[in-house]
Amino acid sequence: MVVPFLKSIWELKNGLVLFFTPFLLLPLPLVIGTTEASCAYVIGLMAVYWCTEALPLAVTALLPAVLFPLFRVMTSKDVCMQYLNDTNMLFLGGLMVAVAVEHWNLHKRIALRVLLIVGVRPALLMLGFMGVTAFLSMWISNTATTAMMVPIVQAVLVQLSNTAREEEVQTVTHINCEEKGPEKEANSTGLNFFHRLFPENPDVINFASWFGFAFPNMIIMLIAAWIWLQLIFLGINFRKTWGCGTIKTEKEIAAYNVIREEHRRLGPMSYGEMNVLMLFILLVVLWFTRDPGFVDGWATHFFNAEKEYVTDATVAVFVAALLFVLPSKPPCLCSWRSQSSDVVPQSETEPRSSLLTWQVVQKKMPWSIVLLLGGGFALAKGSEDSGLSAWLGYQMSPLESIPPWAIAIIVCLMVATFTECTSNVATATLFLPILASMSQSIGVNPLYVMIPCTLSASFAFMLPVATPPNAIIFSYGYVKVSDMAKTGFVMNIISILCITLAINSWGRVMFTLDSFPSWANSTGV
Repeated sequence: MVVPFLKSIWELKNGLVLFFTPFLLLPLPLVIGTTEASCAYVIGLMAVYWCTEALPLAVTALLPAVLFPLFRVMTSKDVCMQYLNDTNMLFLGGLMVAVAVEHWNLHKRIALRVLLIVGVRPALLMLGFMGVTAFLSMWISNTATTAMMVPIVQAVLVQLSNTAREEEVQTVTHINCEEKGPEKEANSTGLNFFHRLFPENPDVINFASWFGFAFPNMIIMLIAAWIWLQLIFLGINFRKTWGCGTIKTEKEIAAYNVIREEHRRLGPMSYGEMNVLMLFILLVVLWFTRDPGFVDGWATHFFNAEKEYVTDATVAVFVAALLFVLPSKPPCLCSWRSQSSDVVPQSETEPRSSLLTWQVVQKKMPWSIVLLLGGGFALAKGSEDSGLSAWLGYQMSPLESIPPWAIAIIVCLMVATFTECTSNVATATLFLPILASMSQSIGVNPLYVMIPCTLSASFAFMLPVATPPNAIIFSYGYVKVSDMAKTGFVMNIISILCITLAINSWGRVMFTLDSFPSWANSTGV
């Protein structure tokens, strides 16, 4: 009797959360009655909806556009302007390039080529899958990377011995799950908040500086994860895992042939693929050289001498626009390439389409993330305008007596725990504005706490519900929740230690973290 009742309650939980949460939080604006309390009410309501997913994440992110004007926190015009700013345009441009890479199967070609190089010895196979997954997810979405890699993993493992198959599948599928932390460090969306929160900073965080800080950390975390996964799943039998002094078995040869056959099916590199690859390289080069920091970049010389007219968003949108201009097939004068080599075939009578069409973008673009970021910017702006950020910062002033490195560790632990049951971007959205205010209150460089927070928001290693890639892997039925939890817990600890090392070594030098910068005295939200 009790069980069916509880089951019916659970089925209605979304409706109950949607209905009762606004009433339970009403004492904030009604009893306290200040603008700060009204803003806190909106943030609390959105936090509950984000954690429970009673509404889709993107829909919850739109609530500030309704509630802030109603509570007189911000005007509707000011709120709506937060949803498509320079940072979101950067994100949009980068995502369009990622969609093109995925559309033309360029990511799959790269993955299979790397796996052909590393071979199918257990340790090297593990490293190959880890490296490919980490690299690809720097540029395209986690979900797309995982959805592409898991079938390849399965096809390879089917050819391995039955006694080792389950162990191998657990190991390699864990890799796709566990690498969600390192993989996003070079393209993390959380640090986009930094420029919005501190617009007067002298471009401290750009593509080059962020990559320079995060890439070494990714390599360290990748190696640490590789060692840990070998120990827990493969043991320390180097003769078995590395194949030292042994010849390839028939099963290993068959597995290698599967990878080679998958690569062969892609055919030769098409004209469209080459164009997408060239534009991708152009995007990365322009990002790196716009303002590398140690020398003046091309933007400084030609455009930004007096004011920062050109940003990373300018570059991203420019390259994204070229995807809609350049053709997917060679011009008539260069029709020496056969049509069969094109991944996206076209009839000779059809018009030559561009590398990317808007129909493809509409279908594959994760618009919800764009709205989620916009909602975060609206929350940050509302917190500043209402005075809630200043109030929270003042309440955290006792933390001034705690060393900054200890605060960073506490932040990592708190965010890594929170992100196990909440969207990565939603977690960063909630914590970053609060940490920015706290850093101003206690006189600590904002980057000292915001960088660890941003990276820790990606440490969703332990639960299938933590991220869509985790759910994809879990749905194949090869891993249990207990397997993910015990492996992911240690991965969380390893990742936090790696961040602590990075932020207190080369990060301290790169971003001058020992001093409180003048640009941190004012915010733009």
